[in-house]
Amino acid sequence: MDKTYTSSWPTKYWHRLDDGHIQCDVCPRACKLRNGQQGLCFVRACEDDQIVLTTYGRSSGFCIDPVEKKPLNHFFPGTPVFSFGTAGCNLACKFCQNWDMSKSREMDTLADRASPEKIARVAKEQGCRSVAYTYNDPVIFLEYAIDVAKACHEVGLKSVAVSAGYICEEPRKEFFQYMDAANIDLKAFTERFYWKLTGGHLQPILDTLQYIKHETDVWLELTTLLIPGENDSNEELNEMTKWVVENLGPDVPMHFSAFHPEWKMMDTPSTPPATLTRARQIAMDNGVRYAFTGNVHDEGGESTYCHQCGKKLIGRDWYVLTEWNLNKGGCCPDCGAECADRFEAKPGDWGAKRLPIQMSVYPD
Repeated sequence: MDKTYTSSWPTKYWHRLDDGHIQCDVCPRACKLRNGQQGLCFVRACEDDQIVLTTYGRSSGFCIDPVEKKPLNHFFPGTPVFSFGTAGCNLACKFCQNWDMSKSREMDTLADRASPEKIARVAKEQGCRSVAYTYNDPVIFLEYAIDVAKACHEVGLKSVAVSAGYICEEPRKEFFQYMDAANIDLKAFTERFYWKLTGGHLQPILDTLQYIKHETDVWLELTTLLIPGENDSNEELNEMTKWVVENLGPDVPMHFSAFHPEWKMMDTPSTPPATLTRARQIAMDNGVRYAFTGNVHDEGGESTYCHQCGKKLIGRDWYVLTEWNLNKGGCCPDCGAECADRFEAKPGDWGAKRLPIQMSVYPD
């Protein structure tokens, strides 16, 4: 591996303060650092009076997943997506499901290395349709993700961002310029939740959602992890889903996923499946056309139905497509209603396979 992929990578979203600190301007945390200090994300640091990315070209691992696992249900269904992340995160979620990577301060977590061009080439060779920046939040390794996306576009691959959307205006414009799809965590719909359980704020997330929907061509889906007693009330779900329809439109798919005890919330019980079904119904009652349940086995809640006549258009059993009833135009064969999507004429057949990739076995 060329040394340029193992050393600190220069960045541009920062400025110098009058007191001598260097402020990182990638996300609303606005970390103010002196030489030798790291931001809360762990991976952006101050060196030689500038902010650098310390994880460019380094990953916690590469894997080929079903695209539905991101989750994206209306973006090239059934296809494999080449997935990777780094270490660190710019939120401090007490319920983090990937805490071993996103909360890690150990660079030993980054066991594999690859240039953007190598990622694109290997993903293409493995038959993937897209590459996903996931497992931890790609906004903190923005420069690496953008370079990978550029290399992917050169070989005809799409790019997928799996993110919490906690990013400032200028880097947001550049980052999503190179993304083709995004699943954004709308973790809750109260400032109390965001501050208490993530250390962040709600409004920047809402700003990102509206920007993606109205200022870009990025395909957008949302995920909310429902935590008992924290963000699962009828009132909050009602307010959230109404906001989505009014501000993003009825065609943005929403995924309601089950919480399982993790990280600093081991004493909180798992989400009952009935809570997910209730959330899905509230969403649909408020006009969300495509609402799904996740992290539980629920064929009815995992499948896509025609918003006009109710016909099952795409059947899903976990990550396996069991039915495909769309016509070549992506419409319901019974009533002709269009299904909002980024589909091709035929779905993929990757299924539920998960294939770890060791990049070191592939030539540079």
